[in-house]
Amino acid sequence: MKRANWLEHAPRKRLMVVAGSSHPELAARITEQLGVDLGRREISTFADGTTYVRFSESVRGADMFIVQTAASDVDHHLMELLIMINAAKLASAKRITAVVPWYFYARQDKKSRPREPITARLVADMLETAGVDRVLTMDLHAGQVQGFFNKPVDHMTAVPMFAQHVRDLLGDDEPRVAVAPDTGRAKLAGKFGEMIGGDLVVLNKERPAHNVARVTDVIGDVKGKTAVMTDDIIDTAGTLCAGAQALKQAGATRVIACATHALFNGDALERIRDSVFDRVIVTDTVPINPLTRPDNVEVLSVSGILAETIHNVFSDDSVSAIFAGENQLF
Repeated sequence: MKRANWLEHAPRKRLMVVAGSSHPELAARITEQLGVDLGRREISTFADGTTYVRFSESVRGADMFIVQTAASDVDHHLMELLIMINAAKLASAKRITAVVPWYFYARQDKKSRPREPITARLVADMLETAGVDRVLTMDLHAGQVQGFFNKPVDHMTAVPMFAQHVRDLLGDDEPRVAVAPDTGRAKLAGKFGEMIGGDLVVLNKERPAHNVARVTDVIGDVKGKTAVMTDDIIDTAGTLCAGAQALKQAGATRVIACATHALFNGDALERIRDSVFDRVIVTDTVPINPLTRPDNVEVLSVSGILAETIHNVFSDDSVSAIFAGENQLF
């Protein structure tokens, strides 16, 4: 039989999901939804504090998804992610996607004062230099972060999941309004209001210092209605609780908050526990300790959203179709 001058090989793709040390529980939930096991890896720290990473199995030709979120210690987990990407690149992975539910330094997206850095852009540059081919993230603090990359960025959102949960919680008859915590989030809150079937209310606030905010006005009618606040982050919860108090004083029957990234820094949990909130609904983009979580904090998992997105990226299907094109909310 005469031999040809080429070799044919049937198309073969291999999906692998590996996790850094920032949020292994979320990574395990994602792989459970996908029906695969987490890729095996070794992560350790040398005596001098530097990080060592090695994959314990071959990744050659794999479509790799590395799950790492900006949980504390943020700088350590960022460096760990960069090293994992570089290790996968040098081990001949076919495509490397960084799955970063809470993007590193997302709030440092512009220069607000002279001599400040734009650290979110620096992180994008570092990820690309390390060898990432694609980034998958959730509810960015600002839309322009997507433009910091020269690689594809898939932007997921928890807003439809929150909206469905609120509709189920309130039913059809309870009057409601969607509340923007400031004028900058009014567009997103307006869309959220359409999803839950309520009008838009905006809080006017001033911020005299970092992590300090005062609500000066409630713009809109909340009297006799359930006020549903929506935001991307809960940090120290000072702004959130001040807004809830203002809404109560304006006549809201009860106040609910929805936020994707529950950082809960400082005295945030104590503030929420002692606040007027009926319920604070968050997601598991960063780890939340169930032992210290107040009774009025409810956690929804984003593992289903991330698993479906990973599956669509792997199979070259549409990602925006998961949200009916509504994942670009800015």
